[in-house]
Amino acid sequence: MQRAMAERGPLCVGIDPHPGLLDAWGLPRTAQGLETFSLRVVEAAAGRAAALKPQVALFEALGSAGIAVLERVLAESTAAGVLSIADAKRGDIGSTMAAYATAWLSDDSPLAADAVTLSPYLGFESLRPALDLARATGRGTFVLALTSNPEGASVQHVGGEDSVAAGILSAVAHENRAPGARGPAASSSAQASGQGPARHTDDRDQIVTSAGTGGLGSCGVVIGATVGEAMGRLGIDLRELNGPVLAPGYGAQGADAAAVASVFSQVRGTVLANSSRDVLAHGPDVRALGEAVTRSAEELAEHLQRV
Repeated sequence: MQRAMAERGPLCVGIDPHPGLLDAWGLPRTAQGLETFSLRVVEAAAGRAAALKPQVALFEALGSAGIAVLERVLAESTAAGVLSIADAKRGDIGSTMAAYATAWLSDDSPLAADAVTLSPYLGFESLRPALDLARATGRGTFVLALTSNPEGASVQHVGGEDSVAAGILSAVAHENRAPGARGPAASSSAQASGQGPARHTDDRDQIVTSAGTGGLGSCGVVIGATVGEAMGRLGIDLRELNGPVLAPGYGAQGADAAAVASVFSQVRGTVLANSSRDVLAHGPDVRALGEAVTRSAEELAEHLQRV
């Protein structure tokens, strides 16, 4: 992921086929419409964005036909050389969590993505099956920590400077410091065996980030790009995180690249900013979509990768 961000800019493009967007693109609200929409985004992002993030719920809404489309989208993302983050927000306990981990992170699963989003609000350790499997297969996880939706504050902000969000961030930092948490061994193994999405394991994986680390751990966090005020009020410090930050909220949700750089000034080089509506509004033309991806990626690189 660090190599993809360095080469193409720190942009993740959301694949969010909302019914209204399907209408705007002149596509039917069917599995075929969903597939046409999604594969055009994959084509537009190939070679231009570091990652794609399909919103799993919008595929699940069409049942098995929608899930079949999602399987193809993930496979096509891998074929196009674009990292995939399944925005599934899974979180459960015991064998159920293990099953979720297998679905999204196992080498032999048709839904295997490069990373998956997780909800830790049954306790961070409830995520253990996914954390361990991601590390073993050379994939990643993004744990919800500090989200921008107003309802999130009623849980995440509780405790002030000892907030729930701060506890999640501390747990992620500890996870990335644990023995075996970093380094290319698992990725090299997966790549050598020909299993799973292609892994980048050359020496550029050891890019030194603005957090001062030599390679990020496999456990990242989701922090909204519009929560700067809350981060300050809660005394959130990201410098020990040693993992990537997935930052929704760039673009149509109100945060421009300068704002993203300001909110994440402690760890700018580890931030992958997500844009969905701001890019997707340029469809259905693939060329126009690609141009929008390039503009956003370049703008983010200018602000987040500034030395």
